[in-house]
Amino acid sequence: MKKSLAIGAALCVTLAGCGGGGPRTSGNSKLTGDKIVLGVLNDQSGVYAQLSGKNSVVAVQMAVEDFKAKYGDKAITKNITVETADHQNKPDVANTRASEMYDRLGVDAILDVPTSSAALKVADVAKQAKKLYFNISGATTDLTGKSCNKYTFHYAYDTAMLANGTGTAATQAGAKNWYIVYPDYAFGQDMQKSFAAAVAKGGGTVIASDPTPFPNDNFSTFLLKAPTLNPKPDVLGTMQAGADLVNLVKQYNEFKLKDKGVGLAVGLMFLTDINSLTPDALAGTTFTDAWYWNFDEQNRAWADKFAAKAGGQRPTFAHAANYSAAMQYLEAVQAAGTDDADAVVKQLEGKKVNDFFLRNGEFRAADHRVLHDAYLAKVKPGSDVKEPWDYEQIVKTIPAQEAFRAPSADCKL
Repeated sequence: MKKSLAIGAALCVTLAGCGGGGPRTSGNSKLTGDKIVLGVLNDQSGVYAQLSGKNSVVAVQMAVEDFKAKYGDKAITKNITVETADHQNKPDVANTRASEMYDRLGVDAILDVPTSSAALKVADVAKQAKKLYFNISGATTDLTGKSCNKYTFHYAYDTAMLANGTGTAATQAGAKNWYIVYPDYAFGQDMQKSFAAAVAKGGGTVIASDPTPFPNDNFSTFLLKAPTLNPKPDVLGTMQAGADLVNLVKQYNEFKLKDKGVGLAVGLMFLTDINSLTPDALAGTTFTDAWYWNFDEQNRAWADKFAAKAGGQRPTFAHAANYSAAMQYLEAVQAAGTDDADAVVKQLEGKKVNDFFLRNGEFRAADHRVLHDAYLAKVKPGSDVKEPWDYEQIVKTIPAQEAFRAPSADCKL
């Protein structure tokens, strides 16, 4: 398979020629444009490029290939293409790119979209266009709250899941006084609220919280403040992600805050973050993960296939979730016999599924939160790492029905 790269914001990866065909009758196709088009919209050049980025496009390509291999001549079509664009973590750019994908490029379903402010913009566009949108990498609970809509599914994780795992576990383990720093946009604001609630529920106290610029490479003001607070916090709760998290943790270690009695709790961490920092820089840190590549043989088998196409890199949960969402969408189109969005939504709502990503999965009809098991994980010290990328010890499986919050009264599908 060859990738055709177009200079500009949007890149098109063609996975089947325009003349490809499935079991359809000329003039009678139940597919718009006589094909299926998937769109991957994400950060391909900034702070979130490593955790998802272009390798999420690879994951979606894999789903298309596996779908066609599974169904062969019985597939609703073999003409399936993938469009991709860089939203630069900017809501206005995400809005424009999503509109272009749906209206000009004929995209049937958009996937991924990290950065919660951008994710919310795309949800609005999906609602107006009446096209499918599977958010993978945005975390705001507003996607299944006040900003929920019929055509949006929130797939991998959210701030409530992260707080329910890490915030609760760290507080119960003795971190009673918290100082929280969070990026000053929708994701960070939502994380701050979710973690503050989890800490309070666990019997702890947030003694201070501060917003930080986004993106940011200098956290010294906040890190130097931490040990001067009264009472001194037991833990610095960092809600940053991607390259921002990497920068913060490096500076946390440089300022030797652990030696000053201020521990570290990470709200959101990806495998690529640990790889960038090295396991020893984070050894013993507990966090909540949506999926881990070396959890069992099923996950590892898919991770091996991914690594073969991604230059040896093991997948983050965002990569795995993009594959899963693309495959579940294609399966729903196959079952519906059409790419009509309303028919596809009907296939998905209430569906229970078990794949390598969605363990005990369910497309909750009430708010389109996609439920699945989550995991409380701990970073291994370097001495315990026996092979590249195997950085996590899974401490506990959090059952799907416990991992996520109940449907919000704010959601009016």
